[in-house]
Amino acid sequence: MAVLSVDDLTVAYGEHTVFSDLSFTINDGDFLVVVGENGVGKTTLVKALLGELKPRSGSIDIPQSTKIGYVPQFRNLDEEYPLSVRDFVGLNSRKSNLPWLTKKERHDLDRMIKETDLTDIAQRPLGLASGGEKQRAYLAQALLPNPRLLILDESTASLDNEMKYNLLDLVTRFQENGLSVMFITHDWDLARHYGTRYLHLTSDGYATGSIDEIQNIEEGNE
Repeated sequence: MAVLSVDDLTVAYGEHTVFSDLSFTINDGDFLVVVGENGVGKTTLVKALLGELKPRSGSIDIPQSTKIGYVPQFRNLDEEYPLSVRDFVGLNSRKSNLPWLTKKERHDLDRMIKETDLTDIAQRPLGLASGGEKQRAYLAQALLPNPRLLILDESTASLDNEMKYNLLDLVTRFQENGLSVMFITHDWDLARHYGTRYLHLTSDGYATGSIDEIQNIEEGNE
């Protein structure tokens, strides 16, 4: 079942068309990797999917049952950032107007902290966490509302190789419960290792298909 469908999508800034007639679908359990050089529209696509940009034409169909979690590429959090890891993750837990978390919200927050391996640093100020720990906190915050689709926008770009695989291994754990993933990346190794399908954006158009076909795309870029 589709969690998101894009049909003949065209997005432009003024007279500049970023991409046109783009079509693809993300189904339950997919791990779609979006690859392409800088400037081909990967971030623009994310903004369109999140409703931050209005397409010139085409359609984006997001079923009512599809809740989207989003982990952006950059967050400007310095060492003085005051919230603890737990409190930061909990920012995404409030479903009521109460100034405190309900019993269920506290339970769900504690469960997410545990499932994302943050228990030992839950009370540490987020500003003092390592890069990998911060990324896990960002991931936990995005996953807390139990989304059906998770969008990762270059979320491994600032991590060393081991941390990249650790973070995406963690993401795949949540896929066991039906989570679908859209992962924007420049890393072909990560794309092959985790992806089930790919979307390759270029200045001339796009290609999409099974991840088994991505070797041909790589060879074409050499």
